[in-house]
Amino acid sequence: MGGAPGREAGTKRHIGRRCTIRILIAGGGCAGMATALHLQRGLRERLRRGEVEITVVEPRAYSTYHPLLAEVAAGSIDPRHVVVPLRRVLPDCRVLTARITRIEHAARRVLADAAGPGEPPAPLEVPYDVLVVAPGSVSRTAPVPGLAEHGIGFSTVGDAVHLRNHVLEQLDLASATRDPALRQSALTFVFVGAGYAGVGALAELEDMARTAVRGHHNVRAEDLRWVLVEATDRILAEESPELAEHTLRQLRERGVDIRLRTTLESAAGGIAALSDGSRFGVRTLVWTAGVRPSPMLRDTDLPLDTLGRVRCLATLQAVGPDGRALPGVWAAGDGAAVPDPNADGAPCAPNAQHALAQAALLARNIALALDGGPHAPGLVAYRPVPAACSTSLGLHRAVAHTRRGGRLTGRRAWWLHRARHLRRLPSAERRVRVLMDWVLLGVFSREVVSLGTMAHPRSTLEGGFDSGTGRPAGAEPEAPQ
Repeated sequence: MGGAPGREAGTKRHIGRRCTIRILIAGGGCAGMATALHLQRGLRERLRRGEVEITVVEPRAYSTYHPLLAEVAAGSIDPRHVVVPLRRVLPDCRVLTARITRIEHAARRVLADAAGPGEPPAPLEVPYDVLVVAPGSVSRTAPVPGLAEHGIGFSTVGDAVHLRNHVLEQLDLASATRDPALRQSALTFVFVGAGYAGVGALAELEDMARTAVRGHHNVRAEDLRWVLVEATDRILAEESPELAEHTLRQLRERGVDIRLRTTLESAAGGIAALSDGSRFGVRTLVWTAGVRPSPMLRDTDLPLDTLGRVRCLATLQAVGPDGRALPGVWAAGDGAAVPDPNADGAPCAPNAQHALAQAALLARNIALALDGGPHAPGLVAYRPVPAACSTSLGLHRAVAHTRRGGRLTGRRAWWLHRARHLRRLPSAERRVRVLMDWVLLGVFSREVVSLGTMAHPRSTLEGGFDSGTGRPAGAEPEAPQ
């Protein structure tokens, strides 16, 4: 294998008389894990013969299916069921739980750190022949005063669980306090960003809160104030105008205060100041104002566009200085600037649908390029099918449109939304578990118990010691020696 001209791989690792092509996937999120799954299936015989090895480098030992985070926050799905353990679904791949610190493609190596937060560095160097760049994205923040101190993100399972606990704690606080100002701020929930994540999270949590307040004798659903802040002139920018307008009307009918062409100017001191001049106290501020490519990409020698994404050809190969394919580098997902022919060549939007479709094509093209080189005949350009998007608006409510242009609302859209995401989950076991969560939700009511102490697991033990002394509370001072 190693002597064939025009190989995709560069320097290969020799095992006996064989040479092994080392494929490294930088990122185990939606695109990275899906690419590894397709490569694992398509190259199974080569993997068994030792001709190819696949390494996945990801800071977490699991991949999160983000489109269902809103239902995790609402308590409809167990948090563990939207994460997929990488080592379980990728038995033929080597999974390294580490944070990539630098990519040096000129030397064909990745530098990483396997240490956890707060631990001494544990540097790693991982050589490769073929690199797949799929680090995903992070929340796009803004220099808003008070946002870092009071804002809550919504991009991980931990964020979803924390937000659920926090909302339920605010209902408890409002029920117990006699301070009108504190009660009002506790019952005010502000979401900044009206994309799929923001609209879905607000709608699901508002629906959950309506159930939760039934257990409070002095808090009614009408007392809760839900505010959705959007800088543009519409919500759900990727959705059709008709369905976006339908969603807008339905949320307003449910009492949601939607502020279009409005931005958050400040959150300092727990006071939300909007660009329309309104100011009010808030204890729940959720930031869902879009995403940006992983900042890790800045620490590479790869070609990036102005937004920090890897510049790609339609075949998902990175673009070299000469405008042709850069040998040995492929990219997919939110960190890849892949031209979308349906948008006049503008890069594809960062969403799970593009990431999954790109991953399947990328794996196919890599398999061809392993033998034929970066310009192998048969490489296919990415041409996304018409988007089939949907979002849940609470139990039995959703909006969706089909690939043929059909538009659905209400219960039919809700069933379609769930069926789509059940099919897209990358693990059969997780599909069964999520399906059982939904079945049980249809039989029993929502669980509306806050487990806020999970965020501070040592607080109970620490409470048994006097602060500053480290002695058990109530213990007699030690006698002088």
